[in-house]
Amino acid sequence: MTNHGIERAPEERVNWSASIPFFLVHGLVLLAFVTGVTTTALVLFLVMFWGRMFFITAGYHRYFAHRSYKLGRGMQFVMAFGGSMSAQKGPLWWAGHHRNHHRYSDTDLDLHSPQKGFWWSHVGWILCDKNKDYDPEGIRDFAKFPELRWLTKHDWVGPWFAGVLCTVIGGWSGLVFGFFTSTVLLWHATFLVNSLAHVMGRRRYATTDTSRNSAIIAVLTMGEGWHNNHHYYQASARQGFFWWEFDPSYYILRGLSFVGLVKDLKQPPARVKAAGRVRDGSFDMGMFKAHWAKAGAAIANVRSHHHDVEADPVVLESDPELATRRDQLDELIATNRAALQDHVANALAHAEELGRLSRRQERQAAID
Repeated sequence: MTNHGIERAPEERVNWSASIPFFLVHGLVLLAFVTGVTTTALVLFLVMFWGRMFFITAGYHRYFAHRSYKLGRGMQFVMAFGGSMSAQKGPLWWAGHHRNHHRYSDTDLDLHSPQKGFWWSHVGWILCDKNKDYDPEGIRDFAKFPELRWLTKHDWVGPWFAGVLCTVIGGWSGLVFGFFTSTVLLWHATFLVNSLAHVMGRRRYATTDTSRNSAIIAVLTMGEGWHNNHHYYQASARQGFFWWEFDPSYYILRGLSFVGLVKDLKQPPARVKAAGRVRDGSFDMGMFKAHWAKAGAAIANVRSHHHDVEADPVVLESDPELATRRDQLDELIATNRAALQDHVANALAHAEELGRLSRRQERQAAID
């Protein structure tokens, strides 16, 4: 029985034995009841959480995945190493997979669409053997740097460095609370962008996916919660498009640009921010496809449930009339499902054309 708009492929299954270290880290957080939480450990927790969050949002995401600003090679390595301390693998792996997410967002080729299940989009996809490697061709603009290849291959170096540093500064409490606890919270705050930010929040712009804007997630992730803005205009280093949209990652990048460490920060033009709005009638292809996918899953569930309830061969053999009715109902469901699938396919084709025409009209209006 299918439970989601997009069914996961057979190879998209969690490798539970290989995932033991991930779950073990969650368990180690409980040791804080043994070590206690010192003032030093609390400071380390705050520095490690917010510091590494910045390196993920501004470095791994906005720089390596989207190239929304420029860095010198030295500062580029600082961003890469800082991101690697978050225990979210290396910069090439992270950015390479994220580019694929945008390329195939909310389709069956999307690595972590919530339409394959909320838990899968939140963390399951990371624990799957299928996604343990990355395609260097998909990020060859950065794969040409040997230090980034080395850091991605040896992605344990950053977390170990951070863990040892916390231990040296804060002792056992610094390790358990300052490092492990902040790492677990950092993981799940980051993962919310893949999962909850496609489920909870508002859609300002019509996109081909289900991305949403969420102020709550933006606060937790230093601005990444403006996810619908981001999917609409991915080239922007600023994801909070308007002054009231809290985006600390951009504010810090803007500050670094004043001293020359960051250059060519990209922002969305005014004409882009004003176009493509759902409230103005732009066709919302992303939600249209999502609703059709759920409808298709519901139809599949009806037939699956029908087979589960009436498939007892003993009952069918003792009641030929019931068997005949079952076969007739099967045929009726199959006929109507095929007709609906053809209708859905035609509707999607027309919807995609409508979306293209709508976007073309908006671009033409902006030029005029």
